[in-house]
Amino acid sequence: MFDLRRREFITLVGGAAAVWPLTAQAQQQAIPTVGFLASASADGYAWVLPPLRQGLAAAGYVEGRNLTIEYRWGNDQYDRLPSLAADLVRRGVAVMMVTGGVVSAIAAKSSTATVPIVFVHGSDPIRYGLVTSFNRPGGNITGLTFHNSTLGPKRIGLLREVVPKAAVIAVLVNPTNPNALPDSKEMEDAARSVGVKVEVVHASTARGLDDAFAEIVQLRADALIVHIDSLFVDNDKQVVALAAKSAIPTMYPQRQYTSLGGLMSYGTDPTDGYRQAGSYVGRILRGEKPADLPVLQPTKFDLVVNLKTAKSLGLKIPESFLLLADVVIE
Repeated sequence: MFDLRRREFITLVGGAAAVWPLTAQAQQQAIPTVGFLASASADGYAWVLPPLRQGLAAAGYVEGRNLTIEYRWGNDQYDRLPSLAADLVRRGVAVMMVTGGVVSAIAAKSSTATVPIVFVHGSDPIRYGLVTSFNRPGGNITGLTFHNSTLGPKRIGLLREVVPKAAVIAVLVNPTNPNALPDSKEMEDAARSVGVKVEVVHASTARGLDDAFAEIVQLRADALIVHIDSLFVDNDKQVVALAAKSAIPTMYPQRQYTSLGGLMSYGTDPTDGYRQAGSYVGRILRGEKPADLPVLQPTKFDLVVNLKTAKSLGLKIPESFLLLADVVIE
């Protein structure tokens, strides 16, 4: 009897020892992986990661603890995005988080019809066929739009209040971005309705920015609008410096440019948007479907004016305009 019980005990312990490594391995395999795809560079878009991780943490996921994130950076080479997205799909990511313009979302959606996708960009997702509606996106994709692409006409109006005699406004776009052509046309139409001519200037690389600003000066543009694009965000210091060197009043799409010395910006604060996107990724990891999560939209847009830059350009900003500003940098 004693030997039998001893043999049973040894068998039990041996079986448990064999099971424990398998259990630990299963737990390790159960940690989900999120694929992060951005058209920009890691340096230029590092600022999006803290709020994204905050949103994930609020949903119960902490990178390095119960979540792995695979990062893929396009470094402003948009033709690389399809292969980067396909690589994430091959690696079996549970969710794909994409940012850096609508170009990243298009590449991600083209790579899979099954892996859930959460996007953050500034374009209309319906226009580019990403979703069927804002309230019921359908398919495997949802996310957040800042509506940056649609604010061009509004930015023209604000810019003309500061430079009322502007007859020619240059618009800087990246021609490799799908939003460049339709957004440029909207701004051309809006400008034409108020008797202003728009000159579209292209830059698709950091080196091309110097040539673009040389063209803007040659065109004798009275003002400039920098369109939303990850290339310009990546090289924001260079863009602001070139605008200052060219002494041209410039409207930017995000506040970060005015913080660097840009004249003014009009758009939404993207920080909270990335936090919300992180929350969406967490909810999908917990079982919710992208098709049931409405596309989030901003409720507030901020006008930021840099008075120091206005003074250096010899501009006198109307008091009535400053009263409209949400932030005035002095």
